[in-house]
Amino acid sequence: MGEGVSVCCPSCGSRHTLTASVYPCVCGAGVAPALSGDARVEAVTRRAWADEWVTVRCAACAREGQWPRPELGCPCGAMLRIAVEPDTAEPFPPEPFVPGSFAPGSFAPGSVTSGSVTAEPVAAEEPAPERPSHIPLPRTAASPRPGFRPVTIRTARDAVSTAALYLRWLGFKSVVESGEPLETGIRTSGSRTPGVGLRGPDVIAQVDPTTGPASLRSVECLWLNGMNASTTSVYFSLAGYADDARARADDLGLPLFVLDLTGAPQPVNGPAEELVSSGA
Repeated sequence: MGEGVSVCCPSCGSRHTLTASVYPCVCGAGVAPALSGDARVEAVTRRAWADEWVTVRCAACAREGQWPRPELGCPCGAMLRIAVEPDTAEPFPPEPFVPGSFAPGSFAPGSVTSGSVTAEPVAAEEPAPERPSHIPLPRTAASPRPGFRPVTIRTARDAVSTAALYLRWLGFKSVVESGEPLETGIRTSGSRTPGVGLRGPDVIAQVDPTTGPASLRSVECLWLNGMNASTTSVYFSLAGYADDARARADDLGLPLFVLDLTGAPQPVNGPAEELVSSGA
């Protein structure tokens, strides 16, 4: 901390000791505003940006910087501000020129020879900091989405409805069911139809409400349909995915979700987590 000075509150007349804070200069030395015991003290009644800062010169490197003006709170409620002594210290004078010497960057006598030029740098410059190879872009979503409200899954129809609601929650518009009608209950893995499709202007989704894991063929067929329609493909499964199907989806960048009976779809691979994070 800097040296303390005694100040008198103009509102209540009580005296206090004000000590200026010490701030770090970029050179590493401490910088503190110079206070005077007979300096004018005033109560702060209105804040202005220009009045909040004071210019102080570092005694070590002569660099001038803007630092907060010293203030003190009185128990009576007044905020006291003390004037800072003007910095009259002169900056470091330039080094005098000595005949026969050479300025930095110039060539010394004898350093120039026929056919070649050699020069030793006066001081090595610090290397520029390396830039990161990748800087992630900021999120561009207009506003955060509200939390998804799950719907308990009791039938295959509930699974399809939950997937459609979840796609709309992600930001996909006009999602409707396509394909053949569903049966009333949860179908077994031996059913002829592997799932029901959902479609929107910018998404194609497959909902598999069977009791067996989704196969590699089902994942690849959905991805091909999405490529053909130039839309995003999303897969929902009630019983999870086969190992080869999940690995293939990771290679294709196809989001995979698992539907639990509480009605809350859970992402199971990286593309699905990215879709939840960024939205449609």
